Amino acid sequence: MTWYDFACKYVDLKWRDAAATYRRSIAEALTTATVAMLPPDIGKPFTDKAIRLALRSWAFNCGRRNVAPPPRTGQVLDWIARNTLPVADLEDLTTIRCVLDALASRLDGTAAAATVFNRKRMVLSNALDYAVELELLNENLVGKVKRNAPKARTTVDRRSVVNPSQARELLTAVTKIQRSGPRLTAFFAVMYFAALRPEEAVNLRKTNLSLPRAGWGELHLAEATPDAGKQWTDSGKARDERQLKHRAKGDTRTVPCPPELTALLHNHLENHGTDPQGRLFWGERGGELDSSTYGRVWAKARQLAFGADLASSSALARRPYDLRHAAVSTWLNGGVPATQVAEWAGHSVAVLLRVYAKCLDGQDDTARRRVEAALRQG
Repeated sequence: MTWYDFACKYVDLKWRDAAATYRRSIAEALTTATVAMLPPDIGKPFTDKAIRLALRSWAFNCGRRNVAPPPRTGQVLDWIARNTLPVADLEDLTTIRCVLDALASRLDGTAAAATVFNRKRMVLSNALDYAVELELLNENLVGKVKRNAPKARTTVDRRSVVNPSQARELLTAVTKIQRSGPRLTAFFAVMYFAALRPEEAVNLRKTNLSLPRAGWGELHLAEATPDAGKQWTDSGKARDERQLKHRAKGDTRTVPCPPELTALLHNHLENHGTDPQGRLFWGERGGELDSSTYGRVWAKARQLAFGADLASSSALARRPYDLRHAAVSTWLNGGVPATQVAEWAGHSVAVLLRVYAKCLDGQDDTARRRVEAALRQG
């Protein structure tokens, strides 16, 4: 069996039960691997861009593969199907190394980000396990290739974490960004005050709110809608309706709503209401809120709050997701037990402490004082 035929078979195996974002990751990894599985001395009658586009957008997308592609794309795929190496060649360590080197490189030849390489390597290894299951390979040799894999950052960069004063300054700046800023202020606020992920905030509905007129309330989260791209979802919408991250389908998570956020949510409901589906936040033309929309608002708000020079050079709250990091860091620094923070944030305790270890302000000073006290005792 050729690598191309096997890769399509693997996509078919995974497609039905995979989240849309994972479908996209599979396609990206297999596209890179397939280009590497073309004979090294073969003359390519098509550009690399055309080859990769045909693979990612058609061959490795079950929603499209059974639909006739544009004529040029069809020619590209026919050529790839005829020319990829046999799967059996992956029993040679040299071939495996060649594929892994491709996964570790960007199109311009520079090193890929560690997270990108690790994600693609995981897909490749899982695919080769399936090849072993089909008896196309005797063994998955990915783990036997010794190479200096790039190191992935596993902790939050404390330079990106805003303090409460900076967070409020940013939220004030959001209110001044036209047209979408005023109705997205509460969107960013739920990420900062309640540590919601963007895909959770996008899907927040009035039915998820349990709010008194003033004071502490609660947010009851049930689903998330990550932005995967409409070509990867079954619904044809850009966002994929999924269970909460790290939770089984049907599981919920309750997060406390501080008085300041309670007031902001009441203000949002009074001034902007909800869309017909009950969502608090939606796109400029209705429908689901696109990540590009709130991304543009956030970029403008950072410039307004920090100034153009600092906004472009600083890592401080560069992404909306950094508001969630700030929320979790604030809870930990405030002395909330790690088990409770993990429950609110939707993490395991082990992941929480590993990811946020460097964001615990004051821990160094405390440790030094303890060392001084121990030395005095001696």
